[in-house]
Amino acid sequence: MADPSTPPPSDDAPAPDPATVGDHDGAWGVGAIVLSCVAIIIAIWGVALGWRAVDEAEAGGSGSGGGSEPVMVSESEYEIAAASVPAGGAIHVMNDGTIDHNVAIEDTELVTANIAAGESEELDVAELEAGSYTMYCTIPGHREAGMEATLEVTEGGGEVAGAPTDHSNMDEMDYEAMTEAMTASMSEFPAETEGVGNQILEPTETKADGTKVFDLTAEIVEWERAPGDVVEAWTYNGMVPAPSIQLEVGDKAEFRLTNDLPIATDLHLHGLNVDNEYDGVAPITQEPIAPGETFSYLYTADEVAVAMYHPHFHSQIGMPNGMFGTIFVGDVPTHAGQVVGGEAIPADLQISQHIPMVVNDSGVIGFSLNGKSFPATAPIVGNQGDWVEITYFNEGSQAHPMHLHQFDQIVLAKDGYPLDNPYVADVVNVAPGERYTVLVQLDKQGTWVWHCHILPHVEDDEGMFGMVTAVVVQ
Repeated sequence: MADPSTPPPSDDAPAPDPATVGDHDGAWGVGAIVLSCVAIIIAIWGVALGWRAVDEAEAGGSGSGGGSEPVMVSESEYEIAAASVPAGGAIHVMNDGTIDHNVAIEDTELVTANIAAGESEELDVAELEAGSYTMYCTIPGHREAGMEATLEVTEGGGEVAGAPTDHSNMDEMDYEAMTEAMTASMSEFPAETEGVGNQILEPTETKADGTKVFDLTAEIVEWERAPGDVVEAWTYNGMVPAPSIQLEVGDKAEFRLTNDLPIATDLHLHGLNVDNEYDGVAPITQEPIAPGETFSYLYTADEVAVAMYHPHFHSQIGMPNGMFGTIFVGDVPTHAGQVVGGEAIPADLQISQHIPMVVNDSGVIGFSLNGKSFPATAPIVGNQGDWVEITYFNEGSQAHPMHLHQFDQIVLAKDGYPLDNPYVADVVNVAPGERYTVLVQLDKQGTWVWHCHILPHVEDDEGMFGMVTAVVVQ
C-alpha cells in the first residue's frame, strides 16, 4: 500500500535508470545472504546452549554446584528439616511456624536474620566444603526445644537439590498412634517429679534496724522438669522458679547473693525502685560478682509492688535455664464490693489462694509453668465458690496468651500497678518481663484446663506437653 504522505509521481518525472535499479537489487541480495548466514549461526548456537542446559539440569547443575537452585529448608515449632545441598550452593529457609525463627550453621558465622512467620530468607553456604554440618535456631530455647538438624554438603554432580520438598509421596500420618499418644500423655497428669519451686523464702535474720536479710545462692543443680527429664538448671537456692520473697510496704530488705556459679553474675530486682548502686547491671552499676563472692542489695519497700528477680550479667544463660523468682510487696487492691465486667466482687471478699504463675519457654527449662512441663505441672485445687488471685510472670523470650477454661479473669493490676478500671478477660496475653494480677471465682465444679493458647506450646504429635495445667474445683 502506498504511503499517503508521499505524493504520487509526476508524469514529468524522469524514468529510473535501469543500471541504478540493478545495482540496488544486487546490494539487497548480498545483504540477505549475509543475514541468513548470521541467523543460521545464531540458531545453531542457541540449540547448543539448550542442550548444555539440559545436560546441566540432569547432572544437578554445574560441576561446582553454584548453578543449582537454593535448597528449601522448612522450620517451625520446634523443628528444622534436614537438607542436602551441593557444594557451592545455597539454602532457602522458609518459616512455616507461627513465631520468629532463624537458621545458623554451627562453628561458622553463617546465620540468617530472624525470619517472621510465613517469610523466608536465602543463605549462601558456598564457603562450606563437602561434609556434615549442624543447623540450628539461635533464638533462646528453640534449639533446646528441638530446632536442630543436619545439613549435608555434597560434591557437585549429585541429585538435583533446590526445588521445594515434594510431600506427595510421604507416608500418611498414623492418626491412631497420635490419638493413643495424646490420651496416654493426658492420663499421666498430674505426674510426680522431684523438686518444687516458688517456695516462700523466710528471712535469715532481722537486723537491729529492722532490715530483713534474705540469703540467695546462685548455683547449678539437677532439676526434673518433666517425668524422667532431668536437666542442669541454673538456680537460686536450688529451685525453679526461685524462692518467692514476701514483703510489706515499709519493710527494709537486704538480698545477700552468694555466687556458686562457674561464671560471674549479678542480681536485678525487676520492678522495684532501688538506688542505682543496687540496680544489678554489672559492670555499669557494680562490679560483677565473681564465683565464690557475695554481694548485698538494699531495698526499702515504699509502695505495693509485684516484681521479679533475675541476673542481668550473662542473663542469656541464667534466665532461660532457671534463674528467675518472684517478689510481692503488700497486696494489690481487689475492688471488693464492685461489679467488674458483670462480675460482682463480694464486699467481704476472702481470697483462698495467692498463686504465682511463672511462664517460661527457653533454655533447659523450656515450655513450662512454674518450672515444670506437663504432665508434671501442678494443678490448682479449690472449692466451689472460692476466689483465687493469680499473678502471671513472664520470664520467657516470647509472649504467652494465658487462657483459663470456664472462668473469667478479672484483671486487677499490670506490672504491680493497680488498674483504676479493672476489666474481664478470657485470655491474658503476657509479654516477656510483664506481670498481670487477676482475680478468679471458682464457681463451677469440675476439672478445667488452663494453658497458653499458642497451641504448639502445649501439644504435638506425641501428645500434650509444656505450658498446660488444670484447675480442679471440688
